[in-house]
Amino acid sequence: MLSTAISTRATPPASGLETRVTLSTSSATGTVANDEQHARLGMVSPEYFSLLRIPVLSGRIWDQAETMRGAPLAVVNETMARLYWPNGGAVGQSLRIPDLKNGPFRVLASGIGQAFQIVGVVADVRNDGLGQTVKPAVYVPYTLDMELYTHILVHTNGSLSSVYRAVREQVRSVDADQQVEGHGEIVSLEAMVTGQKEWQQAQLATILLGAFGLLALTLASVGLYSVVSYGVAQRTNEFGIRIALGAPHRHVLRLVFTSAVASIGSGVAAGVLLSFYGAKLVAHWTEVSASNPLVLLNATLLFLAAATAACLLPARRATSIDPMEALRRQ
Repeated sequence: MLSTAISTRATPPASGLETRVTLSTSSATGTVANDEQHARLGMVSPEYFSLLRIPVLSGRIWDQAETMRGAPLAVVNETMARLYWPNGGAVGQSLRIPDLKNGPFRVLASGIGQAFQIVGVVADVRNDGLGQTVKPAVYVPYTLDMELYTHILVHTNGSLSSVYRAVREQVRSVDADQQVEGHGEIVSLEAMVTGQKEWQQAQLATILLGAFGLLALTLASVGLYSVVSYGVAQRTNEFGIRIALGAPHRHVLRLVFTSAVASIGSGVAAGVLLSFYGAKLVAHWTEVSASNPLVLLNATLLFLAAATAACLLPARRATSIDPMEALRRQ
């Protein structure tokens, strides 16, 4: 077991509960309450963000001592900070959560009615499903609201069943009457995410587009090889005379590759331009972002490698031309 965290209403892949929030902005004239807004509410322990690899962009996360006393602190996601505090002043502001009230099945920490101070901003996560846009989100200590169901998130390299038994034993060692449920079949977070319809749709699109891309790369390589081979055959006499006059092999190789540079360069330029328009079409079809500079760079390098291999075979054949055979063809 590597690390653990506690989550209430903030367990991926669809995390947070839609709730009302009232924003307060500090100014020179005092604190001004803004209109009521809506955001995703998650109640978590401070280890939640590091366990799920959610980076802290500014400010901090509350510590364990603040968690235990139910301090009214909050962390917002990047979308909420950019939406309501576009000038980067989210840290230090405050908000209220009207829906957090005592009830028959919940006991709130004392002083819950006071405003929450925003102490940090974290990166966005897909808090409304993989196919939806990121919504504003607020994270508060889980000890503020003692609800019936709380999730224990575990990052481990061990088997799921053994980890579940270990967690259950630890919980019961604290409170023997506390129920620990695995909600049926025990599954990993990865299985939960990959089981989503949006993930499967995007994966299918990736496989199909990857297959078409591989086919296109093969056809382009064969075509380029044919064109360069034909050019070498047409210039057999020229290469033979150059070799007979003492031209080194690298000179002949450079001539062959230079003749193919125009075709390769124009193809790469056209492909890069078309990829930007194609990304919009793919994003509309799969409902996920299809633009990734790293993927485009790798695809370009792959094509250049294939083009180099397609040119190398005819170029090597040009350097092995027998000058006497070339002159007899004159």
